[in-house]
Amino acid sequence: MEIVYTIFAFIFGLVFGSFFNVVGLRVPKKESISTPPSHCTNCQRRLTLPDLIPVFSYLFLRGKCRSCGVKISPIYLLTELVTGILFAFSVYHLGITVETAVALLFISLLMIIVVSDFAYMLIPDKVLLFFLPLLIVGRIFSPLQPWWDSIVGAVVGFGILYLIAVVSRGGMGGGDIKLFFLIGLVLGTMNTLLTLFLASFIGMIAGIIVLKIRNQGRKTPVPFGPSIALAAIIVYFYGDSLLNWYSGLFF
Repeated sequence: MEIVYTIFAFIFGLVFGSFFNVVGLRVPKKESISTPPSHCTNCQRRLTLPDLIPVFSYLFLRGKCRSCGVKISPIYLLTELVTGILFAFSVYHLGITVETAVALLFISLLMIIVVSDFAYMLIPDKVLLFFLPLLIVGRIFSPLQPWWDSIVGAVVGFGILYLIAVVSRGGMGGGDIKLFFLIGLVLGTMNTLLTLFLASFIGMIAGIIVLKIRNQGRKTPVPFGPSIALAAIIVYFYGDSLLNWYSGLFF
């Protein structure tokens, strides 16, 4: 049954990944996520079922609109595929538990954030506010040990990012600050600090690569949300192991 659950989780992840693309692209523009129906942004043709099958439609159409032939961003494909893989991994790793629900909610939040930050360099408050009560409920029914670590983690995550923003005079976006409040709620204090460290390292490497490819100056803004999301997912599943490994180097 474990394999069956994992396969179903992968399929659901593909479907939800397609929906996360819509949310991440429309909510920052204050557009409805239900109307108008999915359509080509170039020729405005309404997409039909053959165009909407996650991953497979993109591959079958070779990443182009069926009507006008304009290229479709690979972000659509990657969001669907990565969400499917992460959903499946969560179920395989955690089983069918309350914590699995927390993991799926956390992954959903981060995937939407990645889409919106890539597209607009913006993390929408509406998305954060939607997930905040859901993650609070999740942590009530699947608390960290000790239970208050979620509260401290949220305060620490928000506080450090806010302090960085003040010291750097706007060098940290407001969306990143609020996002770390939710990350702290889910991960707790030490894992939130680890997430910040990993996100900074990943962001630095990604920034160097992007600027080299684009041949742009060091002051060119690069979205930090994807680096935060990658670090948070790594820490969610392997944070305790990483901290134990690091501690073992000195003790």
